[in-house]
Amino acid sequence: MTQDGYTTPDGRKIGSVVMEMKNITLRFGGVVAIKDISFDIREGEIRAIIGPNGAGKSSMLNVINGFYHPQEGEIWFHGARRAPMKPYEVAYQGIARTFQNIALFKGMSTLDNIMTGRLTHMKAGIVAQAIWKGAAEREETANREAVEKIIDFLEIQHIRKTPVGRLPYGLQKRVELARALAAEPKLLLLDEPMAGMNVEEKEDMSRFILDVNDEFGTTIALIEHDMGVVMDISDRVVVMDYGKKIGDGTPDEVRNNQEVIDAYLGVAHD
Repeated sequence: MTQDGYTTPDGRKIGSVVMEMKNITLRFGGVVAIKDISFDIREGEIRAIIGPNGAGKSSMLNVINGFYHPQEGEIWFHGARRAPMKPYEVAYQGIARTFQNIALFKGMSTLDNIMTGRLTHMKAGIVAQAIWKGAAEREETANREAVEKIIDFLEIQHIRKTPVGRLPYGLQKRVELARALAAEPKLLLLDEPMAGMNVEEKEDMSRFILDVNDEFGTTIALIEHDMGVVMDISDRVVVMDYGKKIGDGTPDEVRNNQEVIDAYLGVAHD
């Protein structure tokens, strides 16, 4: 691996570092959720963050998207140190995410939920939107076209008008992915995208994640407990345990790391 990137075993070109976490420490009172962790995410790769329950994985994702602000360490994005930001400011930088617990508007249709992902692309003011003429109308049309392409891409045309609260769990997860993609992110954060899914749903979601990475060129960082999925779709894996980093490397390197093996063979901790 070089500073400029590396080539995966299947011949894909991974670029230079887009995000770097430097010595991140996050505390909640006397509890240390993340302790002095450093790792990077490179352009075009699928970067997994794994570890037992309570390891600090979701806290790390919340640091990346601005929900938590670490007491120590630095976050670098596209070569510049990032000042403390709120989640909406991070979204405008081109970072989108899904959540461990589905966070959709249950009474709204699939289409309307996905449209909320286009908010960072809506420039027309309130008055222009109310009149809905000229630039506002053109903007709305362009945003709807972008959303329809995502609906086709994720094969959810048949539920586009269905309230998401009526959808089965697996399809709700797909709608949440669609909403994140609607923002056209440079970096997509996925928090346990396959949690609670059956085998067929996991296969579908794995395929869509790979397709998003391949066809859109989207850089992806994900948390996932299914080690089979992680080892199949990830380019590199960082492993956390009790808030510390205990492994970092390719799936094969992590799979053969004794400290990682010991952490997963032990009893999961909360």
